[in-house]
Amino acid sequence: MNFAFKTTSSFRRALAKLSPTQKRSAKKAFQLFKEDPFHPRLRTHKIHRLSSLYNKTIYSVWIESDLRAVFYIEGRAIVSVDIGTHAIYRS
Repeated sequence: MNFAFKTTSSFRRALAKLSPTQKRSAKKAFQLFKEDPFHPRLRTHKIHRLSSLYNKTIYSVWIESDLRAVFYIEGRAIVSVDIGTHAIYRS
């Protein structure tokens, strides 16, 4: 399935705050993410606490040791909500 990819303003702000190394890791992960958001390398999984807060299924992808990105699917669009450490799960 072909998806349209969107980002929230909070995602873009968080992305801008990452270190150069984290930005490189994120870029590599997002290349794979755009091919297949559920690729095994990304370890995509549901985040139940955020899902109940947003009232929709929120997923997390692994970028590097303590760097995650969270998103949800809305029709044919994938919306990236946040990026950062595990602390983003407590949003």
